[in-house]
Amino acid sequence: MEFLSEYRGHIREIIGLFRAASTASEGVAEGGLIAGLVRDIFAKTPDQDLFVFSAWDGSTLTGCIMFSRLRYDQDSRTVFLLSPVAVSPSRQRQGIGQALLKHGLSRIREHGVDVAVTYGDPAYYGKTGFRQITEAQAAAPVPLRVPEGWLAQPLSGADLAPLRGPSSCIEALNNPDYW
Repeated sequence: MEFLSEYRGHIREIIGLFRAASTASEGVAEGGLIAGLVRDIFAKTPDQDLFVFSAWDGSTLTGCIMFSRLRYDQDSRTVFLLSPVAVSPSRQRQGIGQALLKHGLSRIREHGVDVAVTYGDPAYYGKTGFRQITEAQAAAPVPLRVPEGWLAQPLSGADLAPLRGPSSCIEALNNPDYW
């Protein structure tokens, strides 16, 4: 398994992976929605606000995760949001997603990111250090439909001090359909 952080030559493959993974787990409509989100992330997000990590088995894309900047108006810490995440349907339950998450978290830590936040299954993301938080600890940029899925982890090893101020996410994620 090889992890890559360069995505520019693989955008169509990455969009296809997200479409296939989301379609397999949630249906055709969700597959189209998430493929559109990924397309928008690539088209609308400045380079300094995006990290993309992919897993490859030879020439086959097996997984991909994206981190995008999450700003807190009154906080100087660098925060990135993990979303979306996909593993090829034929390669799920083989540890690829967890290995990719560990790799991505390590890399963004090396780039000076202070806090990683995500919105998803606490049992899955908890395996890589994410813990449930409240909006008092970190305001979500969009109202959450499932508040117990709001998760974070400090990347410095210290406890997470509350993030101060309202938050804002990248343009592509600023849509209640994703939250």
